[in-house]
Amino acid sequence: MTDDYKAKRHRARQQQLKEQVDQAVAKADQDKGLLLVLTGNGKGKSTAGFGTVTRAVGHGYKAAVVQFIKGDWPCGERNLLQQHGVPFAVMATGFTWDTQDKTADMAAANSVWQQAKVFLTDESIDLVLLDELTYMLSYHYLDLDEVLTCIRQRPAGQHVVVTGRNCHRRLLELADTVSDIQVVKHAFDAGIRAQQGVDW
Repeated sequence: MTDDYKAKRHRARQQQLKEQVDQAVAKADQDKGLLLVLTGNGKGKSTAGFGTVTRAVGHGYKAAVVQFIKGDWPCGERNLLQQHGVPFAVMATGFTWDTQDKTADMAAANSVWQQAKVFLTDESIDLVLLDELTYMLSYHYLDLDEVLTCIRQRPAGQHVVVTGRNCHRRLLELADTVSDIQVVKHAFDAGIRAQQGVDW
């Protein structure tokens, strides 16, 4: 088999692939605010969510972030994005196994949710990240029906990104795009501490 023959076969395969991609692109003719869910047991859900926020801000869009189950420790993403005008609402109580106070956690979750609802009705905000929202629903700290209603009734062009494990089935059904991030290997399991600038 000559190099010329291989090159021709490669071009033919790539041309066929291009035609398939072009057809798919031509069929995608709608614009709307998307609901993206990043769930699963693997690392990187919040990181991907913040990557989407950074991308939007880089294009000149306005974004807002709500962080559930976050403590008062430094957050590299918040340090950067607040410098670019991104507002944050942070629960700031830490993980539920740290607080061990369900009543206080529910009050904190509902307080932050009130700010989230403001973001979800603001037509000037193009993208809202609801980081770790799934836990608030699985723990029953927030009312599922209210959360779904607020997401459904948001401004038509507003995008929403939800992160966290064990996403509720009804939220998955509502979503336009769902990524299930699974763990293959994790440094923590080998006794390696979370590293600043990579893990947080």
